[in-house]
Amino acid sequence: MVPQLRTNILAQASETVTAAPKLLDPMYWLGADSPFGHLILPGLGLIIFVETGLGFPLLPGDSLLFTAGMLANQHNGFAPVWQVLLVAIACAIAGDQSSYWIGRKLGDRIRKRPDGRIFKKAYITEGEAFFRKWGALAVILCRFVPIVRTYAPMTIGMARMNYAHFFLFDFCGGFLWAGGVTLLGVWLGSFTFVRENIELIFLAIVFISILPGIIGAIKKSRAPKRASTSDDSAAPLAARDAKETTLHEHETSES
Repeated sequence: MVPQLRTNILAQASETVTAAPKLLDPMYWLGADSPFGHLILPGLGLIIFVETGLGFPLLPGDSLLFTAGMLANQHNGFAPVWQVLLVAIACAIAGDQSSYWIGRKLGDRIRKRPDGRIFKKAYITEGEAFFRKWGALAVILCRFVPIVRTYAPMTIGMARMNYAHFFLFDFCGGFLWAGGVTLLGVWLGSFTFVRENIELIFLAIVFISILPGIIGAIKKSRAPKRASTSDDSAAPLAARDAKETTLHEHETSES
């Protein structure tokens, strides 16, 4: 991935991520006060689907699955592990399928859409760059890259990748990502230390979730300073070059 492009993505994503950190807290969706009430498992599937299926990056992905896996391993009535895995994998794949067809059918309209609070044209640009770099493997790899996974299937649809190939790679990617991250949470949830420090673990998950936004905000705030410094340093050089050019022209005219 192009470093400068990635920096731009972080900077623009920070406007969205830092605007509503509560939405990135997995326990906001999975905890006792979840807006889904007793329908937490369907709610989990809905969030996973919407993140990619409707192009809404302001939702937890990895942290939500990881937390769901930990909760499923606590045997506290959350949901059996197999149900969490089934819902997570199915909705991850379904979300990508939706995004692919949106991109394939509405690609031109999406490109002309202006930037908003959530949608940024730079997200589409990064998805395209990711696809050009990795080809068909991008369908699998993008699953593990926040922001990119939200828009990569859409840009792949815009590129009109063969649907059968897309479905095959997407099935593998959805299985590896949703299943792998959930099982990682299940495995770590089996350790006594994790169970006894579950609240600290959740705080760490929230911090990691909003960290890209914080980094992006810092880089964005430093960008004008670097540009100003560059302009200031360029001014003396330009003046010196102009002076040397004038002297050279004067010497030439005298000769």
